[in-house]
Amino acid sequence: MAKVELKQPIVKEIAELFDGAQTAVVVDYRGLTVEQDTQLRKQLREAGVTYKVYKNTMIRFAAKDTPFEALGPNLEGPTALAVSKTDATAPARILAEFAKKAPVLEMKGGIVEDAYYDAQGMQAIAAVPSRDVLLGRLFGSMQSPIANLARVLNQIAEKNGGGEAAASEA
Repeated sequence: MAKVELKQPIVKEIAELFDGAQTAVVVDYRGLTVEQDTQLRKQLREAGVTYKVYKNTMIRFAAKDTPFEALGPNLEGPTALAVSKTDATAPARILAEFAKKAPVLEMKGGIVEDAYYDAQGMQAIAAVPSRDVLLGRLFGSMQSPIANLARVLNQIAEKNGGGEAAASEA
């Protein structure tokens, strides 16, 4: 009975992480050095991603009857959980980029906006740029035609304005 009472706060903590989360990624961190783990945690924290190691059974209990329950098959061996409530691609993007420097880090799978993705699917999601980058590209593509139109109108105005001045002088 005492063991169950000790585990309930941990299950509640994980359930609160899942509540409102856009993304949860499960990773195998075996083989990372302390320095690498510290760097990874720092990068994730700066991006607003919660990264923590939990027992697989605790994650299973917290995920029960939620979309995150699909993570069950990935909950084998040492498991760390990266959760973001604000940016759906941030955990996968940061973990995939970090894994290039530390190949022992392995994404097992994840849930993105209530859909399950295996390790390959998470790699594909990691390739999606951040929301800010996508918005920048959108605004850039919208700004370009407007800027071109403004230049053309300005050239027409200069041409017409210059022609009228020359005609009035003659």
